[in-house]
Formats: sequence, C-alpha cells, structure tokens
Amino acid sequence: MKALILNEHGSVDNLHVIDDKPVPEATEGHVVIRVRASSFNYHDVFTVQGMPGIKVPLPVIIGLDMAGEISELGAGVSGWKVGDRVLVNPLNKEKGLMGEMLDGGMAEYCLVSAEQLIAMPDGVSFEDAASLPVAYGTAHRMLVTHDTVKAGDRVLILGASGGVGTGCVMLAKHLGAEVIACAGSDDKMQALKDMGADHVVNYRDTDFSKWAIQTFGKPQRRNFEGGVDVVINFTGGDTWVPSLKCLKRGGRLLVCGATAGFDPKEDLRYIWSFELKILGSNSFYDDNLKALMDLIQKGDLKPAVDKVLPLTEAAAGLKMIQDRSVIGKIVVTP
Repeated sequence: MKALILNEHGSVDNLHVIDDKPVPEATEGHVVIRVRASSFNYHDVFTVQGMPGIKVPLPVIIGLDMAGEISELGAGVSGWKVGDRVLVNPLNKEKGLMGEMLDGGMAEYCLVSAEQLIAMPDGVSFEDAASLPVAYGTAHRMLVTHDTVKAGDRVLILGASGGVGTGCVMLAKHLGAEVIACAGSDDKMQALKDMGADHVVNYRDTDFSKWAIQTFGKPQRRNFEGGVDVVINFTGGDTWVPSLKCLKRGGRLLVCGATAGFDPKEDLRYIWSFELKILGSNSFYDDNLKALMDLIQKGDLKPAVDKVLPLTEAAAGLKMIQDRSVIGKIVVTP
C-alpha cells in the first residue's frame, strides 16, 4: 500500500511516500480500516521535527486524524462489520497517539483498536469527519464541555485562522457569542468574516488588546463594564499579558496550548483585581466528536477545509501547515 513515512526527525523534506508498505492485518481487538481521509495538525509538524522527552518509534506513518471504512475485523471485535463508516479517536489508551507512537492515517490502510472507533452518521463526509478530532474536538471541549461561552458573550480568539481557531469561531457563533477573530493577513480576515466572525483584527499591524479596549471600553474594577468576556489564547508568549488586560471583571482566559511559548511574562495584578478566571482544557473525548458530527449532520457546522490533497502531495500540505499559510484544515485522501 501507499503510505507517508517518517524515517528520521528533521524537516518536512524527511517525509516520503512509499508504495510497498505491507497492508496491516487485523489483530485481536482491532480492525483494519481503508482510510478515506486524514487531516494534518500542527502536532504533526512537531512529530516530524522531534519533541524533547518523546521518543517516536521510527519509521512511523504520521497523521493523527482519520476516517474511513472497516475492511477487516480482528478476533473478539463485536458491534462492527466490514463496510461500516467510522471516525477514529486518535488516542490509543495503551500506546498513545496514532501518527506518533503508532502508525497513523496518512496511508491507504490503518490498524486501529476497536475501542477507538466512532460510527459516522449519514450525511457526514469522510473529509469533514477527518477534520474534527484534534482541532475541533479540542475547541468543543474547551467551549462546550467546560461551559465557558454563553450567548451574548464577547469572545476574542487569537490564532483564529488555524484548525483549533476556526473551530472556536464556528462554535462560539453557534453558542450565540459576539466573535472577534484575530489573524495575520487580509485574506485570512476575510475568510473568518465569511465564517461568521463579527469583527476581525490583523494582529500584525494592530494591538488586539488595545483594539478591544478602544472598541468595548476599558475594563472596570468596580463594575462589569468594558472589555471582553472571553479570550481564547493557545499561543502564550507575548500575547499573555495583553490578553489579561482586555478582559472584563470576571472574564475568562481559555488556554489549550502554547504555540508561541509556554512560560510567558505574567501580571498577577490583573488576575486578582479583575477576578479573572484562567481555565485550561486538554484533549477531547468521544462525546465531543459525536456532538460535532451531529452538528455537521444537522447543517449547523461545516469544518473549514483549505485544501484536499492526494497522498503524493501530503508533505507539501504539511509544509503549508508549518508556514501557517492555510485557513482551517489540510485534508489528504490516500
């Protein structure tokens, strides 16, 4: 079968498509799926580069997110049949993440534990389903499971044009929020407006925190006037303190990552004097993915897919993710 293989850590150029990888055979408690779509996340860039403290068993087929059809059942698997359409939760409880600690979705076939399978409803495409787990699942848990966004809230989203960011924009709008989406180019800003963002801010030429204060008023310590209700910040770095500054009294700072630095400068004065809440969110679960597919089936959600590429162009797609030149997701159809 064809597969996108990482043999050694380094640049995206280290990824190669081969066409003679043996098709996996179903083992006890597992199924083989014919992968119909797999999507990239920035985590795949980190996997290719190598991460301190994480020993990836090379060579490995990358790709965390995948959807497809069951082609073979292993012994002891019940409740499923050949031909069933399935989304895969990429977290294997025993070994870790697919596409990192064991072979992932950037191949024609993949061996998957039956415990990781989620039935796909009618009307949900493989491309849309494969866009969900890491990005939209994380956004759904952060906003919906943790009940952090209410109708009428002003929600400012940093890094809004990526996978998690577009998921946050769509879900915040679905929840009835007023959304401020921050991105780094005019085309990304227009795309976010098209997705439903009420306001867009180019963080390259505009201080998002000052913009929020000028637009909604300076947050007040003795009442709940001014500022925004929620800032979604998975960048960290030098965006952290500005995020605190534009939150209203009792506001919520949501964090699920730190792509620009995990040890930012802190200013505790804003946290205590404005009674701010810092709320972390990690990963996603089957209920998040099922809820997202239900939203797609009902027509209430359409994942933002920048490009759908064949496996032969997958490495170029990941380079686009690395360069942050995409809006939403890159999907590969092996």
